[in-house]
This record gives sequence, C-alpha cells and structure tokens, in this order.
Amino acid sequence: MIDIKFLRENPDAVKDNIKKKFQDHKLPLVDEVIELDAQARKTQQEADSLRAERNKLSKQIGALMGQGKKEEAEEVKKQVNAQAKTLEELAEREKELGEKVTKIMMTIPNIIDPSVPIGRNDEENVEIQKYGDPVVPDFEIPYHTDIMEKLNGIDLDSARKVAGNGFYYLMGDIARLHSAVISYARDFMIDRGFTYCVPPFMIRSNVVTGVMSFDEMDAMMYKIEGEDLYLIGTSEHSMIGKFIDTIIPEADLPKTLTSYSPCFRKEKGAHGLEERGVYRIHQFEKQEMIVVCRPEESPMWFEKLWQNTVDLFRSLDIPVRTLECCSGDLADLKVKSIDVEAWSPRQKKYFEVGSCSNLGDAQARRLKIRVNAENGKYFAHTLNNTVVAPPRMLIAFLENNLQKDGSVKIPKALQPYMGGKTEIR
Repeated sequence: MIDIKFLRENPDAVKDNIKKKFQDHKLPLVDEVIELDAQARKTQQEADSLRAERNKLSKQIGALMGQGKKEEAEEVKKQVNAQAKTLEELAEREKELGEKVTKIMMTIPNIIDPSVPIGRNDEENVEIQKYGDPVVPDFEIPYHTDIMEKLNGIDLDSARKVAGNGFYYLMGDIARLHSAVISYARDFMIDRGFTYCVPPFMIRSNVVTGVMSFDEMDAMMYKIEGEDLYLIGTSEHSMIGKFIDTIIPEADLPKTLTSYSPCFRKEKGAHGLEERGVYRIHQFEKQEMIVVCRPEESPMWFEKLWQNTVDLFRSLDIPVRTLECCSGDLADLKVKSIDVEAWSPRQKKYFEVGSCSNLGDAQARRLKIRVNAENGKYFAHTLNNTVVAPPRMLIAFLENNLQKDGSVKIPKALQPYMGGKTEIR
C-alpha cells in the first residue's frame, strides 16, 4: 500500500505505474480515492472544530456553575447536547470514508522500481544470469514421479483416497531426502547469520491482508471455518506478521530470520502436464528467509537474498538461472522481484524453484511496522525469499542426480543429512 500523501501529490505518477502493470481498469480508482480522501479530511476538520467548541463550552459550564449561574449553565448544556448528535454523525461519516479510502488504497499497486522491465506477464521476464552448466545426459530421464515410484518413494494413489488430488505420501529414502534438504537449508541459512524460527502455521485475517493483495488471498488462502484464522501459504506471512504493530529501535535492524513451515495453497486454475505430480500441490514444506530493514538497505539485502538461493542450489550441483520479473508479473505489493529457476534435464529447460521479493514499505505500512530513529519514526522495508521448497527441489534434485542405472547420487554437502549415504537405489 502506497502512502496516501504520495498519491495526493503525485496522482499522475501513480496512474503511470498502474499503466506499467497493465491494470488500466484501476486508473479511475486514483481520482476516486483523492475525492474520498478530501471528504474524509474535511469531515475530520469539522469534527475536530466541533470537539474544540464542546470543550470550550464545557469549561464555560463549570465556570457558570462556580458563579452560581445555574440557569445560564443549563442553557450552555443544551448547546453541548445538541452538538453531541452532530459529532456522532460526523464521527460515523469519518469512519465510513476512512474505510473506503483504505479499501481502495489496498487495491492500488505499489510503485515498482525503475529498473523493473516492462512486460505483460511471465513470458516477458528477463534472464539475468546462468550459474552452472546445464547437462542433458545420454539416457532418457523419466517423469519425476516415475523416478520416485521406482525407488518406492511416493504413493499418490493412497493420498488421493485420503485427501484428494494435490497431495502425496513420501516414503523411505525419498522422504528422508525431503527432510535432509530442509535440514541442510536450515543450517545453510544459520551459517549465513540468519536466526532460525518455527512460526505459527495459522494467522488472523488482519495479518493476511497486511502481507498480501486481495487477489493473492483469494487464489491462495484456506480459511478455517468459524474462526478468524487462515492456513499460511508460506511462512513469510506469519514471519512478517511477527512484527505487526511494533516500533523497532533502529539499532536493532536488520532483522534477518529463516523459518521452516508447512504451506497450504488452493492453487486455483487448471494446470498442464508439467504441473502434475508434486510440482503444484496443496500442501508442502519450505524453508524461507525474511528481512526487516532500513529503506536504504533494502536493495543490498535484495541482492543478498536471491544470491543465497543460487548458492544453495549450486552447493548441490544443480544448475540455475535468475530471471528479473517484469512489471505485469509482479504482485501488487512488490517493488521488485527475481525468480530463481533450476535446470530440468528432462524438459531441457529451467523451471521456477524460488522467488525473491522486495516489498518496500508496503507490508510495513499495512501492518504498522515502524522504526524508531533519532530523527523520528518511519516504516521499515520488508523482503522475502524462498530458501528451498522440497517438492520442486526434489524434481530438480532427482533429474540432475539420476544415474543411467536408475540410482540417484547424493552430493557431498547432503550426505551427512542422509546418514552418510552416497546414493539412493
């Protein structure tokens, strides 16, 4: 959510930003919110003037009663009582206008960074750099669930009976590999100075609307029936929520946290062949990283965060590349985003395994995450990035480490987490 003051003073810049995101249907919202904001401020001024007048009259009543002028005091009381109803109406009007302004402001996209390439969707994202040499072996690589099934590592049929499509049972060494990747990612981030955290896996609605847009909320979140609780789609939601309505001493910044959690997502919409299996599912586990920092430091942390994911995948000998997300592919709260994609030898192309985002002060403004500095208070900047999400990581891992005889080699970095195993067969 952008600053209403910025919107008042720079409506054309806000409209230009909306156009860059190809959301022209939102252009009328700028003028609408300016008008509503003007009404809200006028109503507030009227209410404040009336409150001041009431305070003045109340003092007069006290003075008149002290002088024994009861009749005159009663006349003034009548004025105060008459103003009470007007003040109540103004307060209700002020609240109503304020809620309308907030609702619209939460649908107007954040101002994107000038470096973001302009494009309509993910097909226009821009490749930045490749890390590692993508290899296509001289033997056929099966679909990832076929690899798992041959290793007795997955049971999709039983999962469908128990929970429906979009779920799985991981078994044996594949289940162990899943846990090993999570544990390795946890220690990898701790070694880089991040504090490990296991957060709540459910959050309240005010946190949900604080960390994501309404469109994302509708497409992703599962609501707990009868309670003001949602299952998290990623631990970023509860990790950023940890700082809701807080004032952080500037000396305590940055806050650098890495968190483990299960994640739950609706994953609305039809998906193609390459999104079956464990690619796009309703429940998975993930290691995440988040940063709360000073505004001037957020570009530096943005670079560090996506580099962490690249380094982790390269430590497991998986080739990756980075993509700059174009304007039309950015969620409304994001200022800038880079996707990390892993190489798929079977598909002979890269696919997304992580996404790094700088959200500026959008989340902090919604959640009231402020910093107490020497010269006053300001809103913090928040960033997040996927360390690793094993379902997709498992796809990349199995495809890049599959041997001709059907076994899967275990990279040296991961062997201590697999009980010393050097391969799965």
